[in-house]
Amino acid sequence: MVPEQLNGPVLALFRMVTGVLFLCHGAASLFGVLGGNTMTGKAVPFAEWPGWWAALIQLVCGALVLVGLLTRPAALLASGSMAYAYFVVHQPEHPLPLQNGGELAALFSWSFLLVAVLGPGNWALDALLSRRRGMATEAGPAARPSVPA
Repeated sequence: MVPEQLNGPVLALFRMVTGVLFLCHGAASLFGVLGGNTMTGKAVPFAEWPGWWAALIQLVCGALVLVGLLTRPAALLASGSMAYAYFVVHQPEHPLPLQNGGELAALFSWSFLLVAVLGPGNWALDALLSRRRGMATEAGPAARPSVPA
């Protein structure tokens, strides 16, 4: 049995690994690095629909999820974009992911949905900002020096 105190760190590591993998896909397609996009091996032409926009979502949402900033909305957008990719690009070829090449789209979609529902885990900028906001609110007006009237 896994100790409960590992839940937050393991979720955070899952989020970070998923984010970096998604970011790499976006960078490959946008800039032609890391072997380029999976179809041509080159960068996707600027503003080409839907490839360039999908790559931009991958790069931005991957980076946000990696660092844990605006994690839930970024993960939800990433999940939706991968669901779109699966159902529009892959599923018409064949209903099964193993036969239509949509395994990555399906895995990314479900992985990001999990992150959107469970949150970023302990090691995230969202958690740090939340703690800081909590400390600032706790300090409240009593922490400010009073000025005599």
